[in-house]
Amino acid sequence: MHDLIEMFLNYLSVERGLSNNTISAYRRDLNKYAAYLENNKIDSLAKITRDEISNFMFKEKESGLSASSIARNLVAIKTLYRFLVRERILKADPTSVLEAPKLWKRLPEVMSLPEVEALINSPDLKDKEGVRDRSILEMLYATGMRASELVNLKLEDINLEVGFVRCFGKGRKERIVPLGGKAKEALIRYLERVRPKLLKNKTSPEIFLSRLGKKISRQSLWSIIKKYAEVAKIKRQIKPHTLRHSFATHLLEGGADLRSVQEMLGHSDISTTQIYTHIHKDRLKAIHKQFHPRG
Repeated sequence: MHDLIEMFLNYLSVERGLSNNTISAYRRDLNKYAAYLENNKIDSLAKITRDEISNFMFKEKESGLSASSIARNLVAIKTLYRFLVRERILKADPTSVLEAPKLWKRLPEVMSLPEVEALINSPDLKDKEGVRDRSILEMLYATGMRASELVNLKLEDINLEVGFVRCFGKGRKERIVPLGGKAKEALIRYLERVRPKLLKNKTSPEIFLSRLGKKISRQSLWSIIKKYAEVAKIKRQIKPHTLRHSFATHLLEGGADLRSVQEMLGHSDISTTQIYTHIHKDRLKAIHKQFHPRG
C-alpha cells in the first residue's frame, strides 16, 4: 500500500509539478489513511469499499478534525484512486460517489489601507535588514505573491526597467505581475545597498537573503511579518497570505475587473477569485452601516 502511495506522490511531483509543500500534505493525509486501513486489518487498496472510506472520514470527525481538513483528506484519497484506476492498478474507484463535507465559505482576513501603510512603514531603513524587510513587505502587497513564490524569486525573474515580476505558482504555473512604483523603489534600494553586503562575496540566484547570505526561508518570512505587525500595533494575526488577500481586495475596491485580478493572483478558476467580491461587498455594507445616518 505504501509503495502505491509513493508511486502516486512521485507522479504528482514529476508529471504534475506540484510543490514540495503540497506533496508533503498529500503524504501526511494518505499515510494517515493507510494507518487506519492497517489498524482495521485491510492490507490492499483493492479491497476497500465506499463504506470503509466513509468510516475513516467519520473517525476523523470524531477525533475533532475540522470539516475543511476532512475535505482535504478526501481530495487526497479521491486523487489517489483516480490515479490507480487510470494506471489500471485498480479496476474501480470506490470514492466516485463520495462527497466532501459541506463547508462554510470563510472570508479571508483583509487589512485596511491604514494597517497596510503602518505595516510597510515599520522597518527601520537605517538598518540593512530593515531595508530588506521593507522591500519584502512592499513586494508582497504590490504583487499578491504567495510566501513560497517570494522566497524562491530569482534575479532573472524581475524586470526593473519595465516594472514587472515573473512568479511561478502552484504546479510551476508562470504569470507576470506589474511591480508598482513603491515596490520598485524599495527593491532597487535593497538590491543596491543591502544585498551585496548579505552575500559577502558569495553568489546566490535568489533575491531575498538571510543574514548568512542564503535564501530566506518561509519560516523567516512569517517571523518578519509577525515582528512588524507588532511594531505597527496591529492587534490581530497577520500572515503573508493576509497581504495577498489585501492586494486582491484593494484592487477590486479600486475598480479592477475580476479577470485581471484572477490573472495577477494566478488562479486557474475564476470562482476562487470571486471570494474577494464577497469581501468587497461585506466591507461596503460595514462602511454603509457605520457612516450612513440611517445605517
